[in-house]
Amino acid sequence: MEKTLPSYARYALQLLGLTLLVVALRRLDGILLPILFSALFAFLLVPVVRRLEGWRWPRWLAILVSILMLMAILTGLVWVLTTQLMSFSSEWDHIQERLLTQYEVLRSSMAQQFNITLPGKGALLAQTLAGLRARGSTIANSAASTTSDVLEVLSVVPIYIFCFLFYRDHFRQFLYRLTADAGRRSLMMTVVHKIEEVTQNYLLGLVTVIFIVALLNITGLLLLDVKYAIFFGVFASILTIIPFIGMIIGATLPAIYTLVETGSPLKALGVVAVFVFVQFLEGNFITPTITGSKVSINALAAIVGLILGAELWGLPGMILSIPLVAVLKVVFDATPGMEPYGYLLGDVSDDVPRSAHARALGGPYPSGPAGWWARLKDALHRPKL
Repeated sequence: MEKTLPSYARYALQLLGLTLLVVALRRLDGILLPILFSALFAFLLVPVVRRLEGWRWPRWLAILVSILMLMAILTGLVWVLTTQLMSFSSEWDHIQERLLTQYEVLRSSMAQQFNITLPGKGALLAQTLAGLRARGSTIANSAASTTSDVLEVLSVVPIYIFCFLFYRDHFRQFLYRLTADAGRRSLMMTVVHKIEEVTQNYLLGLVTVIFIVALLNITGLLLLDVKYAIFFGVFASILTIIPFIGMIIGATLPAIYTLVETGSPLKALGVVAVFVFVQFLEGNFITPTITGSKVSINALAAIVGLILGAELWGLPGMILSIPLVAVLKVVFDATPGMEPYGYLLGDVSDDVPRSAHARALGGPYPSGPAGWWARLKDALHRPKL
């Protein structure tokens, strides 16, 4: 006879299991992170591999060409950013001089108006250099360790991607044979297909959003005549990988540079306004139009996922947090008894009635100007919870 444990014992065991899972994830980050990133890239490359296989290419050749194409694109992006960054770093002495000049103006203004004495330029430089010397060895060791880790990951990720794509049918057969019941088999294959669809939709949509946001950022910065507009625009668009926080970080650097370079707070505010406007377009029009409702996660779940991912794995955890939460939602929605947790992670807008204009258009947002106008009305009249 199976013995039923008391509720407090079950909760204690669940808490213990969760704790052990977190410890294992933290300790095995060097193994799990390359595998997870490889799985995401494999999901991204599945449509390309299938298209090449449809042209009667051998599977190994289709996979190899797809991986080489991905590596070429990433290498080109890194080359562009590195070139811009080297050009930007060549003016560091000029930026430092301008920054110290602005600091002297602020120091005299604080002394005259508020009778507050700030450290002089020489004392500030001495304090900064002392802090850099104290942390120099730590920074150097951290940079060396990070470089070694990145090179190690780059060496194994293509191998993982190749294996995931080459044995994808084998993995499906494993999941199919894992369960004996025919109904559960059908449910499991449906969940696998949904996870693949959600992941592909998120990754392809993310790449498209980054490209569009980069164009908008560069255009706005060029109109304001900001130097290194291409570098700042592309850098901020890549940071949209980190939801909510990435655009703030991406806007801070060009705003500070513009303030130091021109000495005009108004122009720096104009730079911030460009990024705020692009963020508004990205959040209410670009991302919803491109990704649709395939990755419908509410803001609270995304923020908590970001925090937990950062605490668990740092920056890679923040990047992986959104697709992992989306996968969890798919699994919860398809698992009996776990549906409330999937609902908790879901987007609240799925339950909120659309505006009268959106309802008149027939429920889901259509494509084109009519759909954009409906999204704008819903964004401006979003209900307060």
